[in-house]
Amino acid sequence: MIRILIAEDHALVRRGTVVLLATEPDMEVVGQACDGIEAVAMAEQLRPDVVLMDLHMPRQSGVAATREITRKLPGTQVLVLTTLNDDETVFEAVRAGAHGYLLKDVTEQELLDTIRALRRGESRLTPQIARKVMDQFRLLAGSPKLASGEHAANNLEPKTEALSDKEEKILQLITDGLSNRQIAAAMFLAEGTVKNYVSRIMEKLHANTRTALAVMSVKARI
Repeated sequence: MIRILIAEDHALVRRGTVVLLATEPDMEVVGQACDGIEAVAMAEQLRPDVVLMDLHMPRQSGVAATREITRKLPGTQVLVLTTLNDDETVFEAVRAGAHGYLLKDVTEQELLDTIRALRRGESRLTPQIARKVMDQFRLLAGSPKLASGEHAANNLEPKTEALSDKEEKILQLITDGLSNRQIAAAMFLAEGTVKNYVSRIMEKLHANTRTALAVMSVKARI
């Protein structure tokens, strides 16, 4: 069972989501939070597999709650489900550690598929959000200051390790959106072996999520 915590301040939306998830044999709603502070407290208490996180909530924003949950509970995946798609909010949520970002106009099947994907260790962004992230890194790559290294003194990111040829190939497939099972089939490897490779790649590149790996890979290619 995929244990799910819903963090949503609108009661009607919250109840509707509960009804939808209750029809799925592999999903169970273990808690409902109506603000960010309650979401963090319930996540720590219940330790769900996935948190459905609205971003615009009282007392504490969904971004702040996401940051706390991903820091305290690395085994919990946060899926942002919101109406907010402005650039600043999107980037803040991704930086906070969100493993997926969906807008509330997604279909029911897209939501269910994404929850299952996150449980498998994948990350998902709606096409609109993915474009925003990619466009932002294109802007960063084109910045003269970044290109000349003028910001090097302010770069606090730890040094990354070089990837092997096989790790580079797996990273490329992650960037293309393939799951571990699909990567295993493409590279004639066991799925468990691929999972180990992905963990090692994340360790080398100091990435917390597959989304972060994909973004880093695109940034490097640009």
